[in-house]
Amino acid sequence: MSDSSTYTLKDKHILLGICGSIAAYKAAFLTRLLVRSGASVRIIMTNSATAFIAPLTLSTLSKNPVLTDFVDQKGNTWNNHVELGLWADVFLIAPATANTLAKMANGLCDNLMTATYLSARCPVYAAPAMDLDMWQHPTTRKNIQTLTENDVQIISVESGELASGLEGEGRMAEPEHILDLLQKKNSADHRSLTGRRVLITAGPTYEPIDPVRFIGNRSSGKMGLALAEEAAHQGASVTLVKGPTSLDTEHPNIRTIAVDTAHEMYKACLEHFPDCDAAILSAAVADYTPQETATQKIKKSNGEMTLSLKKTRDILKTLGQNKENRILVGFALETEHEEAHAQKKLLEKNLDFIVLNSLNDAGAGFQHDTNKITILDKDNKTKRFELKKKTDVARDIIRELSAYFND
Repeated sequence: MSDSSTYTLKDKHILLGICGSIAAYKAAFLTRLLVRSGASVRIIMTNSATAFIAPLTLSTLSKNPVLTDFVDQKGNTWNNHVELGLWADVFLIAPATANTLAKMANGLCDNLMTATYLSARCPVYAAPAMDLDMWQHPTTRKNIQTLTENDVQIISVESGELASGLEGEGRMAEPEHILDLLQKKNSADHRSLTGRRVLITAGPTYEPIDPVRFIGNRSSGKMGLALAEEAAHQGASVTLVKGPTSLDTEHPNIRTIAVDTAHEMYKACLEHFPDCDAAILSAAVADYTPQETATQKIKKSNGEMTLSLKKTRDILKTLGQNKENRILVGFALETEHEEAHAQKKLLEKNLDFIVLNSLNDAGAGFQHDTNKITILDKDNKTKRFELKKKTDVARDIIRELSAYFND
């Protein structure tokens, strides 16, 4: 087994599928090893698998509920196979029975596991487990060949005593061997932003009127923080300039600089931009700030109050004028003529690409956990994406950024 100090699955999302085989008992050991290696583990079981090992055992080891059906037993919650497929960095099916392998090879999805397989965008591994004659049957061999052609990575079966009493091939690979394979594969994978330094802004700015009141907006900071987490997950050293928000990040490669006002964000960005390879400005920075800030709370009077405003410094435009070889990404939140306004901003601010989201799209914009974006780049290419969780939107944006470094 590999030295865990050399190989690790830290921060990887592992979706473990368990089928109805006597080898299902090994899934408990495999789950423990994956968790110890730093992975977040979620588990799907076929109904027949629950006869071999209790879901309670696996939920305790994984620290997550075990899923078996599209709808929970109370009928209150839908287990979204699409969301599961998008969450996973790796989908590992172990043990994988002849029945499940046949369904996967032929596109049948009559259960949560096979439906998730058809939705998964991540690498898929299958560790077969079956009796000798089943393993050697021409139909199984054909299904294995089809799955291999479809980029499913088959983890070689091992030889030994089988449940039937026969000796030969068909045993599921030992959990230690599976872990070793995944760790080595993860170590070999090049994280797309390894060695890069990325500046990201997030959240709103608050422009003070007096010590109590301010001008602000409804930005929660969720999108910017998701971008910071994903960039760090892809190997970048991230400097996060964060406006007022109660949310925070967890990744150790993120350095956070907390600011309140547009001017403070401007100064922080100018200070740290020269040390970066790329910048993503997702913060909702105030365009205007009060001309003067009262030192004491303004008292209510019988007359009307007029507030004089002045423009704030344009952070994105300033960075665009000084970007040299750096990659610069902006955001545009629009309510009308969305793409035309975004294209104009792209050119005026000297951006490499701009992320457009519209308040006209349900579930997008401020204070949602989801977003729907369009990416426009300087070469007049447009990519439109469906409504997704902001964590998944962050993946799309970071993938787009990574392409500029990996071309």
